[in-house]
Amino acid sequence: MTTTFSRRAAIGLGLSALAAPAILRASPARTLRVGWQKGGLLGLVKGSGAFEQALEGQGIRVSWSEFTSGPPLLEALSANALDFGYTGNVPPIFAHAARGNLVFVGASQGSREGHAILVPKDSPLQSVEELKGQTIAFKRGSSAHYATIKLLREAGLTLDDIRAQDLSPPDAIAAFDAGVIGAWTIWDPYFAMAEDRPNTRVLSTTEALEPEFSFYSANGDYARQNPELIAQLIGLVRQVGQQGQADLPGTIRTFAQETGLSEAVMERALTRKEADLGRVGLIEPRHVTYEQGIADEFFDLGIIPRRLDIAAAVWTPQTAS
Repeated sequence: MTTTFSRRAAIGLGLSALAAPAILRASPARTLRVGWQKGGLLGLVKGSGAFEQALEGQGIRVSWSEFTSGPPLLEALSANALDFGYTGNVPPIFAHAARGNLVFVGASQGSREGHAILVPKDSPLQSVEELKGQTIAFKRGSSAHYATIKLLREAGLTLDDIRAQDLSPPDAIAAFDAGVIGAWTIWDPYFAMAEDRPNTRVLSTTEALEPEFSFYSANGDYARQNPELIAQLIGLVRQVGQQGQADLPGTIRTFAQETGLSEAVMERALTRKEADLGRVGLIEPRHVTYEQGIADEFFDLGIIPRRLDIAAAVWTPQTAS
């Protein structure tokens, strides 16, 4: 079962359990509800059928819901419309700042080249420094939000030096093509898609910055009630990732089938420097330190309303009840 949600639909989930789509609320109690995005490792897990094969003997069905970005996925997770999902580094910070009912359960490391600021091919802009005063689109609360902050900082700029516009990837593409925005910060595989477009030029990538982690999250109640299953899911994701990394041609084909993107786009995204699908595991101290640093910076910048304790939001088998 697969459902696609926009941010607007997910916000509805957060406002009222009664507003949740019937297709999710009607799921049997023994259904694992997973949220995924294009290009994320869960897309490969979905295509492989690994969850279904492993959980069938436990009497657990699996339903899949596709999201265009991380913020609405975590809104649905916190609203108990999902049980498990994967996002970049920033969406969990916004979700926890809003006191969402979710926990960190796993992490993965991706390529440093997975984000970029894009400009129109004929744009006069040649450096990030020249973005001062320009309108830059990115999805607020996404990994692109933090990538923008980092790249601006490297150029001696801040968010106050630009005009930020909160746009989801589909809306940003339309605005980019219409010439409404001067630049666009985006993550893979949308970045890889944009590189194929004749009207697009890469202004800067995050290659020179620190490694980036992404996170697996679960509904807080679900994680506490199903500790063995959560650990099993992270193990299955790691296994699929390792197998996928060992057979990249097959992995590229599977991703293309699941996402509707071309094999050329998926190959570009999956073969960037340091890309390794198998680097998945439970949360470690380095992940907590990394995420705490982002949370502190967002609080200091006034982007989130309260200071977070990331360690307190981490689920481990020892914290299960």
